[in-house]
Amino acid sequence: MSGVNTGNLWDIFCRVIDNYGDVGVSWRLAVGLAARGERVRLWLDDPSALAWMAPNGAPHVEVRHWTEPMRLTGLETGDVLIETFGCEISPEFIATKAIDTPARGLDLGFCQKFLWINLEYLTAEGYAERCHGLLSPVMSGPGAGLTKHFLYPGFTPATGGLLREPDLLERQARFDKAAWLQTQGIDFQGERLISLFCYEPVALDTWLDRLAQDPKATRLLVTAGRSAAALTNCLESKTRLQPGWNKHGSLSFSFLPALTQLDFDHMLWACDLNFVRGEDSLVRALWSNKPFIWQIYPQHDDAHHTKLAAFLEWMDATPSLRSSHLEWNSVAPLQATSPVDNVMQALPHWQRTVTQAHDRLLSQDDLVTQLMRFVSKNL
Repeated sequence: MSGVNTGNLWDIFCRVIDNYGDVGVSWRLAVGLAARGERVRLWLDDPSALAWMAPNGAPHVEVRHWTEPMRLTGLETGDVLIETFGCEISPEFIATKAIDTPARGLDLGFCQKFLWINLEYLTAEGYAERCHGLLSPVMSGPGAGLTKHFLYPGFTPATGGLLREPDLLERQARFDKAAWLQTQGIDFQGERLISLFCYEPVALDTWLDRLAQDPKATRLLVTAGRSAAALTNCLESKTRLQPGWNKHGSLSFSFLPALTQLDFDHMLWACDLNFVRGEDSLVRALWSNKPFIWQIYPQHDDAHHTKLAAFLEWMDATPSLRSSHLEWNSVAPLQATSPVDNVMQALPHWQRTVTQAHDRLLSQDDLVTQLMRFVSKNL
């Protein structure tokens, strides 16, 4: 875009736990708002991942290093404050906003000159619909007497929707798979392509055996970081203990550099099956309209099991797709012989499931559209 944006000023805050997911969602949100005429300031306590994720930046998005304490001298604070993933905005920033609020008290939240939004984690669990849009009074701290709204991204019309660019389908239609693979130094010969973006799944060893035993050649496109480290460790162990495990050479590997958000999409579009992890890549896998297996972010109390089950229920996953997800996430034990051994034969069925989910999502408004509508109504 060119020119000067004249919309609201948004302050988006994100504390980075996982460089890829947290920054990825926050950056896509900031870019989506700016592309529609809003002014955006993105506060990150660790902005380093943007150097490779979005090296060219974006018009009307200002990235600020979120330090403690915050330096606010002469700073115009935003019309909309968004704390992503339950992070808490610095008290001195909230204090500055509170000074500008003419009326205080739990029953006077409508007198705020700004909107304070807690943008929660993505989930298919029922509470997302029940809690989406709820107003909550702030009971303590410098923001006492102010109010914040809790908004939930989600997969149904009763939630806030998912991040989606207006030109997404058009870009997908123009995508040249062979040309993109060539830019990555991959000599594509018609083999099956599978992307690997994961944490350290216990099932990785078993999946490598299955792919190596399949008569059709498969190439794994391995993303940089934890995925590449997990695969390298697994391959070293397998080669030491089972030197002939890939004796026919059916399985090959291409280790990719750190990909921009655009090229991450290209990778998903190029593959026949995608292994993805976390929140941002799950959404991109859904938009890719390709079969995928999602590794959910693990939690010590196993709360992610319930979250995964809710997602599979929403997607109406086939038995083999469900089994593969449970196995990949260590929710179900590994089995030497199971329906997932024939997963490649099941891919057409998985494709129908994913396409149906994809089409349902396309019929709903995206997250940026819904956020802007919410702000227009309530600010």
